Amino acid sequence: MLRYRILGSLWVLTASCLTLAGADSSSSPLGSSAFYSHKQPSRDGIGRLYMGREISFVMGHRGVDWLERRGREKEERTDLVVAGMQLEPDAVVADLGAGSGHFAFRISPRVPQGRVLAVDIQPEMLAAIEKRKRQGSFQNVETVLGTETDPNLPAGGVDAVLMVDAYHEFSHPREMMVSTVKALSPGAQVFLVEYRSEDPTVPILPLHKMTESQARLEMEAVGLEFVENRTMLPQQHFLIFRKPRPSS
Repeated sequence: MLRYRILGSLWVLTASCLTLAGADSSSSPLGSSAFYSHKQPSRDGIGRLYMGREISFVMGHRGVDWLERRGREKEERTDLVVAGMQLEPDAVVADLGAGSGHFAFRISPRVPQGRVLAVDIQPEMLAAIEKRKRQGSFQNVETVLGTETDPNLPAGGVDAVLMVDAYHEFSHPREMMVSTVKALSPGAQVFLVEYRSEDPTVPILPLHKMTESQARLEMEAVGLEFVENRTMLPQQHFLIFRKPRPSS
C-alpha cells in the first residue's frame, strides 16, 4: 500500500497545472458543459465531475520510475494487454497517456509495417520516450504532444487506441474522446484498461479506478460501440469499444 500513497503525492504535483491549463468546457463549441459539474475536491480528485464521476489527479513525470517498476508485467500482465489487442502488422496504433512508453515499445514489434503514436501532454514524458527510442530499434514509435482536449492525431488515420490507467485522469474527457473518435478509421477499436472499481481489494486510490458501467456510459456518449470486457487481467478491466462503420 505504501507505493500507492507515495504516488498520491506525485499526482498532486501536476493536477493543479492541468486544471489551470485546460479551458473550461462552458466555452467549448462541442456543447459539453452539460456533462460537467463541480464539487469540493476529494482527497485524490480535482473537484470536477464528468457524467457523475470525479476526475482524479494526474500522475506527473516524476512518477516515471513507477511506470517502469520491476514486477509491473507480472502484477498487471501487461503482456496480455498487448496480445489481447490482436493488431495487424500494418496497424497505426495510438497510445494515449503513453507516459514512459511502457506499452508503446511493446506494441512496436507487433506492427512492423505500421506506426505507434505515443501521445502525452507532458513534454518530459515524451523526452523520456525519445531517449529510449534512440537506444533501441523502435523507429516506428513517434511521439505526439497532445493537449487537455485534443490528442493531435490524424483525422481518420488511426486503427486502434490504447488507454491504460490514463483515461480517468483526463481533465476534459469528453473533448478528448470526441477528438479521438474523429481520428479513428471506421471499425477502429478503442482498448480501455482501468483498475476495477467493483473490486474493493484492488489497492488503488478510489478515483483511479473505474466501474465497467461508468466506462461504458462515457465511451458510448461519444458514439463508440461496446464490444466486450475481457476478464484476463488480475486487477483491471480490459474494455473494448469500436467506432461504427457507416451504414450502407
